[in-house]
Amino acid sequence: MALHIALDAMGGDRGPEELVSGAVLATRESDLEVSLVGDTVRLGAILASHGASSPRIHLVHASQVVDMDESPFDAIRRKKDSSIMKAFALHKEGSVDAVVSAGNSGATLAAAIKLLGRLEHVSRPGIAGIYPTLKGPVVMMDVGANVDCRPEHLFQFGVMAAAFSQVLFGLDRPRVGLLSIGEEGGKGNILVKKSHELFQQSSLNYIGNVEGRDTFQGDVDVMVCDGFVGNVCLKLSEGLAEAVMGMLGEEIAKSFKAKLGYLLARDAFVSFKKRVDYAEYGGAPLLGIRGNAIVCHGRSNAVAMKNAIRVASEMARNKVNDRILELFSLDHRLVEQDDAPVANAAGAGVTQ
Repeated sequence: MALHIALDAMGGDRGPEELVSGAVLATRESDLEVSLVGDTVRLGAILASHGASSPRIHLVHASQVVDMDESPFDAIRRKKDSSIMKAFALHKEGSVDAVVSAGNSGATLAAAIKLLGRLEHVSRPGIAGIYPTLKGPVVMMDVGANVDCRPEHLFQFGVMAAAFSQVLFGLDRPRVGLLSIGEEGGKGNILVKKSHELFQQSSLNYIGNVEGRDTFQGDVDVMVCDGFVGNVCLKLSEGLAEAVMGMLGEEIAKSFKAKLGYLLARDAFVSFKKRVDYAEYGGAPLLGIRGNAIVCHGRSNAVAMKNAIRVASEMARNKVNDRILELFSLDHRLVEQDDAPVANAAGAGVTQ
């Protein structure tokens, strides 16, 4: 039976046109079913403009939209018929296997927690960013959901990201590192030092502290940090990639020799651009909820949405949550529930 993905088709900076295009691409390249949640009149018109009449694309009406600048928890309380709430309601009732959204990331997190709940042993669900490196992808968690954390939260992030890396990238024992200002165990703030002690006691393949410069070397598979640091890293990396491409273009335009060199190495430049393009990874998995969800960049284009739908289906097909619970069971003595209100968790947000 084909997997079914719900897409919040009203979120994102580019409007529903780009999101619908991504859904059309996804259904053309796979046997997935996609439900577009939002204003069905508008979405139907966009589908018609694509000439898309696939029986695997469904329209589900939602009368409200959560705007990017709205307070997440206020929004989900006031807008119960919003596209993001309706998408997670479909997941809760079992009509779909995963949710994808490029809308307000805080509202996506809040809706997921409210309607699906948290996995056992998870105090704070988090967002896992995926980065390209010299040797393979690295998973960084958290990249924006929780800006104020305790050591047990960072440990839970490490477990969840390691499970995701095992299932999605086929790694038997992912190397887990704790992002800090030095490799020595005594380096870092109080949060990092106490988290380091927890990781040392765990069954994870913990290699110790890692520095920011290690992110793209490929010598670690999982990097753990709080959402404040992770979101800064995410935005800095995106900005750096765009700046490098821009500066490279300027240098190429300066001389005939540079232009000639570009023509000779054009395939390499195209491959490099694709390698660092966030669209190729689709979006960031929301881990720690009783379900499957992908949080996408607000600027996501059709290719990014297509890939996000693909990753969401892979999470559901490969039962990432089952693996997370298995890893938690190995270190149950280290897992400590946090009774702090989850409303304090929504932080910087990936798509704002």
